[in-house]
Amino acid sequence: MPSKFDNTVSTLTKHDFTMAENPFELFDDWLKQAIESEINDPTALSLATVDKDGMPNVRMVLLKDFDEAGFVFYTNFNSAKGQELLHTKKAALGFHWKSLRRQVRIRGPVEIVSDAEADAYYASRPRGSRIGAWASKQSSPLESKFALEKEVAKYTAKFGVSAIPRPEHWSGFRVIPTTIEFWKDGAFRLHDRMAFNRTSPEQPWHKTRLYP
Repeated sequence: MPSKFDNTVSTLTKHDFTMAENPFELFDDWLKQAIESEINDPTALSLATVDKDGMPNVRMVLLKDFDEAGFVFYTNFNSAKGQELLHTKKAALGFHWKSLRRQVRIRGPVEIVSDAEADAYYASRPRGSRIGAWASKQSSPLESKFALEKEVAKYTAKFGVSAIPRPEHWSGFRVIPTTIEFWKDGAFRLHDRMAFNRTSPEQPWHKTRLYP
């Protein structure tokens, strides 16, 4: 598969995208085109989870890595999404690229990324973002903006100019897809839809064209 996030688009989407046989290669092509055309955050995705009572939640996060092992994003494990993912170990993702009139839907089980992966990504973040991972009790009630600013100041003073270690409660999740569906806008609502499905990550993909 081509290197992710580079600007080389293969021939997959120069013709009928439904001819593609590898969903990861097709996603790679679509994302590269989105990076060229989207004004803001082409890697933004909606993340859907379910709480312990079966009530769904959805919010926007950023894709930080992907390959044929899955799709990776990072968060605080103590947040609502972190707790829900740790409980159910399942998630759904949705990408919508308005400029291209395309979307991709992904579902599958979830795993925690390795410590090495999480450490490497955490170290690449701006220093202020690394401080924020310590200062924010994500999803907990906040009495005032000043209270958060105090926490930021506390950890800024604590770490000074030294290295900022990754908090144990902050890491990444990888969604291992068992379903990847591609949608492309069509005239008169006659959209093109193609779904790739497999019963488990170890099984081959089966491709199905869907009614719009």
